[in-house]
Amino acid sequence: MEDGAVNGYEMDTPKNITIKGILSLLMESIDNNNHSRSVISLGMGDPTAHSCFHTTHVAQEAVVDALQSDKFNGYAPTVGLPQTRRAIAEYLSRDLPYKLSSDDVFITSGCTQAIDVALAMLARPGANILLPRPGFPIYELCAAFRHLEVRHFDLLPEKGWEVDLDAVEALADQNTVALVIINPGNPCGNVYSYQHLKKIAETAEKLKTLVIADEVYGHLAFGRNPFVPMGVFGSIVPVLTLGSLSKRWIVPGWRLGWFVTSDPSGMFRNPKVVERIKKYFDILGGPATFIQAAVPGILELTDEVFFKRTINILKQSSDICCDRIKEIPCISCPYKPEGSMALMMKLNLSLLEDISDDIDFCFKLAREEFVIILPGTAVGLKNWLRITFAVDPVSLEEALGRVKSFCLRHSKQFERY
Repeated sequence: MEDGAVNGYEMDTPKNITIKGILSLLMESIDNNNHSRSVISLGMGDPTAHSCFHTTHVAQEAVVDALQSDKFNGYAPTVGLPQTRRAIAEYLSRDLPYKLSSDDVFITSGCTQAIDVALAMLARPGANILLPRPGFPIYELCAAFRHLEVRHFDLLPEKGWEVDLDAVEALADQNTVALVIINPGNPCGNVYSYQHLKKIAETAEKLKTLVIADEVYGHLAFGRNPFVPMGVFGSIVPVLTLGSLSKRWIVPGWRLGWFVTSDPSGMFRNPKVVERIKKYFDILGGPATFIQAAVPGILELTDEVFFKRTINILKQSSDICCDRIKEIPCISCPYKPEGSMALMMKLNLSLLEDISDDIDFCFKLAREEFVIILPGTAVGLKNWLRITFAVDPVSLEEALGRVKSFCLRHSKQFERY
């Protein structure tokens, strides 16, 4: 193999921007030998980097018990341990008007693998998938490897980042295989209302396409809208629900996710469909068996106080973000986040003297102030910025103070009369 060729055939590597890729480049741009201040990252959605965020003892003890039992050192079934599938079905069913069964649940290595499974199951020649803009770029990358055409519909900041349903209808055709919804929203911090989710379901049903509901931030809602799972509308349109322990339990490194057919009408229970899903899981490596074995205890025994504490910290951090952003002239936040761990900020380049775009802004900010922020281009919106606010309040205040200093230093000098 040389020059991108295998046995004489050219191989194209997708050129999609990834969050981890651009954050790595930003970190590499910092001269670590020439500064005394610490680097503060507001780029990666990994709250475990901050001591104010930590998982519950219940989760830790469940893992230790499973490991020390000496019963879970072998392979798990490729679709997941039966007790794990059953526990997740029961957990998700708490918020649904129908009951999921363990047969509806497949265990994945985090939500990222669940995304790959969903797109692999739907890919076929000529197919297209509708993705939100801004969104999570792993969808584009998976689609590129699967040769799925991507069509973007806009989320509307002036309407709380709601889906532009007219655009969805205009984009869809007979080859559209799915509409992707991320709720609570990454990167926007939105939480969709029951009424809006119902409209999305009705639109998808009209278009005869299913909905992929990315609910990795499920229940992390702290605003006016409570979290409503898309599966509530499974009787209107078939839903593939994707989720994980990662965010709600603050354990992204445990890589425990799920791919769930939320479909009371039974379209996904077609024997050929079930067999196809099972065969695909035969080639995947799922999460560690002892992590799977811990899931029933984690889901059943976690106290509500733990969840409330996490929500309170996220609410406090999001408030700090919005308050400090108001003090920075060249940046605005059109929508105060109500969930998840991230928000989008609009960059006003006309107020800045020597910044060409959002990518230039982020690289100069990293080099001059040692603060890492994700350029909006990485999530589909040029000249916007994404901030992750799952950060301890002191570091967040410090980081946004540095952003303010940076913006003032690069602001245009107006003539005084």
